[in-house]
Amino acid sequence: MKMPSKRRKELLIAATAAFLAIAVTLPFVIDYVSISRRHHVPLPPGNIATPNERSIRWNDESELTRKVLTYWADRPLGDWKSEGKIKAPRTLLARLMLGVDLAATNDYLLSQEPWGNVGSTWPGNPNGDYDFTLAGLIPILYLFGDDPDVLYPQTRDHLVKKLIPIDGGEPLRMVPRTAGLVPDTENHLLMTEGSRYLKNRWLMLHGDSSATYDNIANGLEEWLLGFIEELRSAGLYEFNSIPYEGYTLTALLNLEAFGSTEVQSAARRVLDQLNWNYAVGSLRFRRFPPFRRQYAHASDTSLMGDRHVGLIKPWISLLPERPENLKLKGNQHIAIWACWSPYRLPDRTARWILEKPTDYFIRIGHGADSSPEIYSGGPGYLLSAGGVNRGPRSLIVARPITLCLDDGANDLPGVVHLSGPGKDFRQWNNTGVWRNTAVAAGPVHLPSKWEASAESRLWKVFQREANLCVGVHSQTDLGVVHVVRSENAEQVLDSLDKSNANKETLRSAFQIPNGPRLVYDVDAPKNRWVIQRVNDQIIDRNFDAWPAMSGTTDSPVTPRDDP
Repeated sequence: MKMPSKRRKELLIAATAAFLAIAVTLPFVIDYVSISRRHHVPLPPGNIATPNERSIRWNDESELTRKVLTYWADRPLGDWKSEGKIKAPRTLLARLMLGVDLAATNDYLLSQEPWGNVGSTWPGNPNGDYDFTLAGLIPILYLFGDDPDVLYPQTRDHLVKKLIPIDGGEPLRMVPRTAGLVPDTENHLLMTEGSRYLKNRWLMLHGDSSATYDNIANGLEEWLLGFIEELRSAGLYEFNSIPYEGYTLTALLNLEAFGSTEVQSAARRVLDQLNWNYAVGSLRFRRFPPFRRQYAHASDTSLMGDRHVGLIKPWISLLPERPENLKLKGNQHIAIWACWSPYRLPDRTARWILEKPTDYFIRIGHGADSSPEIYSGGPGYLLSAGGVNRGPRSLIVARPITLCLDDGANDLPGVVHLSGPGKDFRQWNNTGVWRNTAVAAGPVHLPSKWEASAESRLWKVFQREANLCVGVHSQTDLGVVHVVRSENAEQVLDSLDKSNANKETLRSAFQIPNGPRLVYDVDAPKNRWVIQRVNDQIIDRNFDAWPAMSGTTDSPVTPRDDP
């Protein structure tokens, strides 16, 4: 049977339109492909377990959490369309928590409709990101949905039926309108599907027995548990991301607070892991690790610019014995979750955030085509590797290697740092950190007020604390930093000069005084650790296959004991 010419013409027009649409949007889709993990490959766990024991009796509130709530409650309720993504939901939550302006708050919620769609925003889905709003509305529903004096019944019903429009059991895995080609990112999946799951759960817990809302029957809980397990076993793809890690953390806190027993436990395991990573990779709330997404933040120099600190400081403020005068200058939009969430840090994690009890050396793997994190630290100091970019689509920002001390410096120029070659982070392999030692293919940058306590032709030694010295060798294309426990800078200089007197030898090797000899390649390929050998031992340089966390959390040991 011959197709009518009119029908053929209609099909041709439709096919042409589809082709043109694909041609126009394909470049955007291709650019978006690298924002999520393509294959789930579990990492070996390594020899350092994530702490999970809890015995501390935490406070329910602190001066800092009250300040965070007041900060939000005092804000005006702005336009829903322009501020409904981040600011308005937090202002609403804070007012309800403090019990202020309840009538106006309820009226505001009742007058709103969804301002957009869930899923990542891109030219094909210009009104995406409504899942950010959902993640802020879910705590309002669960915390106050059963309190009609705070969240009025008609407001609650409007919240459930209109403002949280997603339900059922089919997760939205792909970025909207990408023809099923591009998986959405971790933070979007957790915010979208966590909110869908928790809306279903709310309805089931409040008497709606429809199979649509049964997270067991519709398969959503099984899918969500599988996805959370991927995050735990393979690690976050968007590791240390600025700004996305903050939204991943808050979405996990929603699930840890309001999910089923199984979902709560799964979310808590991931939170414990991420918070332990923060503990070993920070000093006095300062942190400067490599991160994946966004390149726009590559020039950030704040040592407190990551979003994770927005939760860590308020949590620490709830300890029965806590630091005085804890302040939070930014990340208030993340911090409000610590003001209501029941989650608390494991004991050991909290102690390590406050004070490192011993010297340690830790490597954190992030899987294939990624960058490791490497830390050498102890009481009063932290050497942090800056990582390595793995090509434009890796979205990894390599940063300078940094040395943080107990001196209050909060910005990159205020700490010792080194990187290279040049100024383009895409060309760096800043993985050259070993125990108490760092090397890179560029000079050492010193804080402007530092003055050498002892100096020779090749070395400068800075006495920074009563028992801590920093030795520095710096050339245009080579930097070496060595941290020493000593009260005598002259003795440290003498030992460095005797052990490392040859300028050319330092380009490839450093003899740790009274310790092993490090051999390194500061121009190492981007898939290999800069450190090559320790004494005559060949070590595992393939950091794509490194465990989730390995190393030592006690006094330094001989290289052969290093996993």
